[in-house]
Amino acid sequence: MVVNVASECGFTPQYQQLQELYETFGDRLAIVGFPSNDFGGQEPGTHAEIKAFCTRHYGVSFPLTEKIHIKAPDTHPVYAWLTAKKANGVMDCEVQWNFWKFLLDENGRLVNCLPSNTSPFDESVLNWISSGE
Repeated sequence: MVVNVASECGFTPQYQQLQELYETFGDRLAIVGFPSNDFGGQEPGTHAEIKAFCTRHYGVSFPLTEKIHIKAPDTHPVYAWLTAKKANGVMDCEVQWNFWKFLLDENGRLVNCLPSNTSPFDESVLNWISSGE
């Protein structure tokens, strides 16, 4: 699962759910958080500040990248691939806010994208983990 994250967002408590998901299904689930300040300026910190916040408040142990851009013109290559069907071969998906989730299979193929308000424990996520896709 790839998710764009932010420390000052209404969805920030999802860090705790993401961590629980990571601990529960870590043998068959990888989560990578991509901090971004592109949506509402809700991730203003440095990498060290972001990591400290996530560890202190939510016990986050899944990987967090350096802060990236998701919006054009400086879209990070991972998000350029995730959001464009011409690149990923599956679907177009516009990231509209923080905590947008992308589900990939074990071979790195895009399976689905889920909006911010989708809980990490949503049935669609749990079914995806159970199916192994």
